[in-house]
Amino acid sequence: MESQTKTCQNCKNDFTIEPDDFLFYKKLKVPAPTFCPECRMIRRFAFRNQKNLFKNKDHFTGEQLFSLIPPDSGISVITQEEWYSDKWDGTDYGEDFDFSIPFLNQLFNLHKKIPQFNLNVSRMVNSPYSGNAENLKNCYMVFNSRDNEDCIYGMGIYNSRNCTDCLDVYDSEFCYDGFWIRNCNRTHFSEECIQCSNVSFSKNCVGCMNCVGCVNLRNKSYCIFNEQFSKEEFNKKLEELKIDTYNNIEELKILSRNFWKKYPKKYFQGVKNTNSTGVYVTNSKNVKNSYLVENAEDIKYSQYISTSPNKDCFDISVWGCGSELAYEYSASGTGVYNSKFLIDCWPNVRNIEYSLHCRSSNDLFGCVGLRNKEYCILNKQYVKEKYEELVPKIIQHMNDMPYIDKKGCVYKYGEFFPVEFSWYGYNNTMAQEFFPLTKDEAIENGYSWFEIPRSQYKIDLTSNQLPEKISETSEDIINKIISCEMCNNAFRVIKEEVAFYKRENIPVPHKCPDCRYQDRIFRRIKPHLYKRLCMSNGCDNTFETGYDPKDKDIVYCESCYQKEVY
Repeated sequence: MESQTKTCQNCKNDFTIEPDDFLFYKKLKVPAPTFCPECRMIRRFAFRNQKNLFKNKDHFTGEQLFSLIPPDSGISVITQEEWYSDKWDGTDYGEDFDFSIPFLNQLFNLHKKIPQFNLNVSRMVNSPYSGNAENLKNCYMVFNSRDNEDCIYGMGIYNSRNCTDCLDVYDSEFCYDGFWIRNCNRTHFSEECIQCSNVSFSKNCVGCMNCVGCVNLRNKSYCIFNEQFSKEEFNKKLEELKIDTYNNIEELKILSRNFWKKYPKKYFQGVKNTNSTGVYVTNSKNVKNSYLVENAEDIKYSQYISTSPNKDCFDISVWGCGSELAYEYSASGTGVYNSKFLIDCWPNVRNIEYSLHCRSSNDLFGCVGLRNKEYCILNKQYVKEKYEELVPKIIQHMNDMPYIDKKGCVYKYGEFFPVEFSWYGYNNTMAQEFFPLTKDEAIENGYSWFEIPRSQYKIDLTSNQLPEKISETSEDIINKIISCEMCNNAFRVIKEEVAFYKRENIPVPHKCPDCRYQDRIFRRIKPHLYKRLCMSNGCDNTFETGYDPKDKDIVYCESCYQKEVY
């Protein structure tokens, strides 16, 4: 089968469906998509709130609880313990299918009747203000993470200890303000570093120790801005830099990032890959046009997929963990097999379509909140024969009477859920992080928008009144209300946070946690590929890269980069 060019329903841009795409769609028995890969990604991202906590009320008890679900969403919220209890059963809400109404309308009317749990966590110890996480101990405001201890303000942290203000960090400890860090110790204000120790303000360094402001180094020690020093000279220069003061740290951030731009970047970010393209892809084979993917094979158009091997999936976002033959899901994993069009379905779900928040089930179509069930449609139980008779009729009905969204996009069988059905505000989701809209733009598109209410506090300290050094900071700083220098919102520093700063000799930050998070996500490459030419003199290799030509980075192909760096 030859490639085909189509026009995206949503953005009206052309996109190409490759022959191997058609083979996958045939295997999964779905039609080719009518949305381009980027618009499909935005739809899935719009159903994922990574880190925004709201005060909500328990549907059963009326007690106040923290929730990832906004109180004005129309969704009932209960605790996770209640959700898994015998107080209720999802089949109690079962409905007959109505062939006079579009399928997606019926599904989301059902969805509004069924409670969801508040934080999506498991095996947590003393980590009450975290979400989308498992196996955390003594963590605070850590999200989309697992197997961590004593971490604070983290996102995408895995098997790490004592890390603060980090994003996408694996197997590391005592790291601060890091992004895409692997197997590092005391690596601060750095990104894309692997197996480094006592490194700061550095980028793309591997196996380095005691370095400051460096880029593209391999197995080096005692370097400052890529210049080699003896141990004694390095320590003397380090004292002169005074990186224990807030103003010097801020100056070094600017100096180091300007310095990094003078050096070439490899077009592709990742290690131990075979025949793969995308951004931040690691230990993978035949992964194409994907973002932040690890341990995967034969994956395409997917994002934030990691942990256990994932194989033969297209258009999946967030989690993974042993998915196979999966298509178009958001926040699902741990044994998803031969399933498509899912949100928050796990573990061990098989042969499921158009379902949300289902657990350990198989052969479901259009179900919400079911546990250990099979052969259900709109949460109504059927015998196997009746189920198999009815599902093809519903699929035909989806094509004959599709849902049409506010923009006029048509949702026949084979398309993921429309963004306007999301129970989150667009501004609460991953979609806003990567593809920001104003409130007016979101509402014009038919999307929700929910602000997190901010309490009014009497400010004790403005950011410019904070001490320059942590050694000059008194213990009662934990009792002070501080005004963020960026957004002017009030924030505190907690006791464990101050202990981390003292141990690592880092001054108290002047920005609130949200603004610090925005700084980190601003630095990462976006999930969009550009066709570019290698910028090494005399090389005519072309490639797809996440580096936007407008940013004027020096980008090399693999071979030219290897010659330059190694």
